[in-house]
Amino acid sequence: MQYLHTMVRVSDLDASLDFYCNQLGLVEISRRESERGRFTLVFLAAPDDVERARADKAPMLELTWNWDPETYTGGRNFGHLAFRVEDIYATCQRLMDAGITINRPPRDGHMAFIRSPDGISIELLQAGESLPEQEPWASMQNTGTW
Repeated sequence: MQYLHTMVRVSDLDASLDFYCNQLGLVEISRRESERGRFTLVFLAAPDDVERARADKAPMLELTWNWDPETYTGGRNFGHLAFRVEDIYATCQRLMDAGITINRPPRDGHMAFIRSPDGISIELLQAGESLPEQEPWASMQNTGTW
């Protein structure tokens, strides 16, 4: 058995691609549009997985955009996506500067949570050992849910 991808439905493909690619840093690997099925599939990979993903050897994130409008609820019921980052503080600062709410700040220098435009929880984990506690993160309160 081989893990292939995680699929999340998105209500606004442009907003989701801006979030996942421009803010989070994922890379679009492929796209498939189905006129008959009235949907678009976009496969994304983490920057360090791009080469392996193009060779079909790394898991990807599949964004499914149904052309007919739907309302999606219960993003938290999905669970969450998780990405390892090189510097959790720098990543969270970059995301915050882009207007993304840090729902669970990296107070411990190890873990943070954000949410996609469709309410999907995304966990960010520090690569290697936790970074030393640092302000403003150490005293920052949670915002909303994740």
